[in-house]
Amino acid sequence: MTTTARFPTGDPAADPAADHAADVRRAHALRRMRAVALGLLLLAALVFVLTHDRDGFWGFVNAGAEASMVGAIADWFAVTALFRHPLGLPIPHTALIPRRKDELGRGLEEFVGENFLSEEVVRERVLGARVSSRVGDWLVEPDNSRRVAEEAAEVIGVALSKVRDEHVRSLVEDALVPRFREEPISPLLGNLLAESMRDDLHHGLVDLALEELHGWLVDNPDTVTEVIGERAPWWAPPSINDRVTSRIHLELVRWVADIRDQPRHRARAALDSMLRQLAEDLQHDAGTMARTEALKERLLDRPQVIATAISLWEALRHALTDSLDDPEGAVRLRMRTELERFARRLVDEPALRERLDGLAADAVVFAVERYGSELTQVITHTIERWDGKEAAERIELHVGRDLQFIRINGTIVGGLVGVLIHTVVVLL
Repeated sequence: MTTTARFPTGDPAADPAADHAADVRRAHALRRMRAVALGLLLLAALVFVLTHDRDGFWGFVNAGAEASMVGAIADWFAVTALFRHPLGLPIPHTALIPRRKDELGRGLEEFVGENFLSEEVVRERVLGARVSSRVGDWLVEPDNSRRVAEEAAEVIGVALSKVRDEHVRSLVEDALVPRFREEPISPLLGNLLAESMRDDLHHGLVDLALEELHGWLVDNPDTVTEVIGERAPWWAPPSINDRVTSRIHLELVRWVADIRDQPRHRARAALDSMLRQLAEDLQHDAGTMARTEALKERLLDRPQVIATAISLWEALRHALTDSLDDPEGAVRLRMRTELERFARRLVDEPALRERLDGLAADAVVFAVERYGSELTQVITHTIERWDGKEAAERIELHVGRDLQFIRINGTIVGGLVGVLIHTVVVLL
């Protein structure tokens, strides 16, 4: 038998020397067991010849030896018929593996799919693994949570470095901009504004804007008076213009300060009324909606949209990368804190563990149901690529040693059955 036949493993990292050494050991073990099985057959044949036509005790021995030979030869035929034609004779239903390997592969595929990838089996195994409990027990150790955070930071950093400007440009041009063009933005903005007004979220923005505006007016009086002075009549004396513009600047500062300091100021109420009406118009007024969509189209047509998106991405990436590179940075510290908190919850809350285990089981069952057939088809496709003769030789090399025990057991059991039958015949 050829002992160097190889299946196409598809694994470029396989070690041919190690495989060859393993095949040599298997071939040696197979030859040894064959020799044992053949030796028992020859021993039975020798005993049969030496005790032929003898009565009494030797008659029982002769009957046992005869049955041993029959059992040994029958099991030799059965084992050999799996891999080749016995004695090279094309006997029907022999050389099963070379001739019917494709059918065997399909049968193995169905067996694995029905018995190993069924929903009940998969769900039971996933739930029995207690994944969430093990994860919690492992993550609750500070060294482990720190290691996970460090590894995650490294992976995220590498992933961020792989994203190029052209990738962002392609994403914006090919995916985001066309999607923004198709999606009406006016109802979305109107609903967002209405919800913000309902929750008084806009007050914080108004306060911030008023604070910044007041500070700018206080710090830049010359700029304000210059802008106002440009609108003064040409015939007005400069001294009067200076007094008027200074007074306007002072009143403007006071007015902004009053609005900033008085939550119920009339200007705030007027602004709220205007924003509520804008939210209503954005959702229901055809003219406002059309103008908003036209503004959206003009903005999307400007080349600065792509440049702005790339600039925002670069700023975000640099900020994240710098923080991720710092072992004591805010991102890594936050990651460790959240991991430890989550691990503690896993340890202390059985309901959370049960829910997560259930979600994991559902996810695995979904994957098996969707892709299980593709996984099991790998068995059929792989076996179909094998050469029939080489497949038989390789399978025999791996399992042939154990199959020789069938021949050995057939020889021994056959002898015992022969003695039993001879005993029954003598008694009758």
